[in-house]
Amino acid sequence: MFALIDGNCFYASCERVYQPNLRNLPVIVLSNNDGCVVTRSAEAKAVGIKMGEPYFKIQDIVRHNNVQVFSSNYELYGDMSRRMMNSIATLVPTTEVYSIDECFADVGGMQRLVDLNELGHQIRNRVLQWVGIPTCVGIAPTKTLAKFCNHLAKRHRYFKGVANWSAWDADMQARALNSEPVTEVWGIGRRIGQSLNEVGIETVGDFTRASTAMLRQKFGVVVERTQRELQGVSCLEMEAVKPKRQQIIRSRSFGQPVCDLTGLRSAISHHVADAGRELREEGGVAHTLQVFIQTNRFKLELPQHYGSECVQLTSGTCDTLKINQMAQKALERIYKAGFEYKKCGVILSGIESANQQQQLDWLNPGDSEQRLRLMSCVDGLNARFGRDVLQLGTERMNTDWRMRRDKLSPRVTTRINELIQV
Repeated sequence: MFALIDGNCFYASCERVYQPNLRNLPVIVLSNNDGCVVTRSAEAKAVGIKMGEPYFKIQDIVRHNNVQVFSSNYELYGDMSRRMMNSIATLVPTTEVYSIDECFADVGGMQRLVDLNELGHQIRNRVLQWVGIPTCVGIAPTKTLAKFCNHLAKRHRYFKGVANWSAWDADMQARALNSEPVTEVWGIGRRIGQSLNEVGIETVGDFTRASTAMLRQKFGVVVERTQRELQGVSCLEMEAVKPKRQQIIRSRSFGQPVCDLTGLRSAISHHVADAGRELREEGGVAHTLQVFIQTNRFKLELPQHYGSECVQLTSGTCDTLKINQMAQKALERIYKAGFEYKKCGVILSGIESANQQQQLDWLNPGDSEQRLRLMSCVDGLNARFGRDVLQLGTERMNTDWRMRRDKLSPRVTTRINELIQV
């Protein structure tokens, strides 16, 4: 038995936690560089703001309806997500974090000890009390059904935030499946949904009753497995331990075009530092580094250039200083003057556990103990006093490239100088 706990309008809810004056007001959060709407509160949906709408197109709606607008505050959202997941973990034996605002919980062994509906409400109440985030809970014998129940719990007030599939009789289960389009199923996107519509499968109920052999032949084993999950056959197990990533990608569009090498150096250094920190958090070392830069491919009237280079690291490393040195050399080789660059990034791949790597070259023995202690010290200080307290020198050479966030709220849980003052 699985429970899927999802934060309601997560980014907007995070903004409301430390600004209670935002309650009952329409709130939206914008994407990188304040481009498009990525989160809407229920009040914002009610005034007609659509998901993905470019911000410049809704200025009149924002002004006439007193819509509160925020830039994406990733530090705040990440920390609030951590608190939410930790709160959930106090009530269930096992959790699997699925995304920044949702996680699965294994509640199979608890149904003999506690009513699962009551457990769902306990989870909601604890997260709301301890973190301030409203949530909904879907409970079912499979992960896909739990996701579907969570969707119903959000959509219908009747459920009061908790939808438990096993508590319904067969008639109610059938009505629930027939009430939603097939594209509401986890893993069924718009393209597959259109193909299913063409063969007469319109609703989730139609999909559940369809020929399994036909689905496998036309759409493959993944869609077949999704159908079996909706039929109550569990095909997806809990992943209590997050699988190690094969690569780490760090890139971002610039707030404004960057034309000189100095600005690109600064941006690449920032991405290297971020990727290196995450690599060390996972206890890994990387064997391959890729650096890329590109112009704005949507502005065809401008000269276009895409530069990329892969560097094979002689020995696995998680040393930010070493990686940055290699990245800067690669950047020099792919950079061409006379272009307006819109984006750059780094990719670390060939990742393996630092405890398992083998020394293949005695001339390149890998990261020294002294350098590893230095990296640990940097990570510790940045974690304690706020990210970027300690930076690479090249990161500070130019800041014009940084993402535009004109409506950024205070990072009250991660920056000591942005704490709320009473």
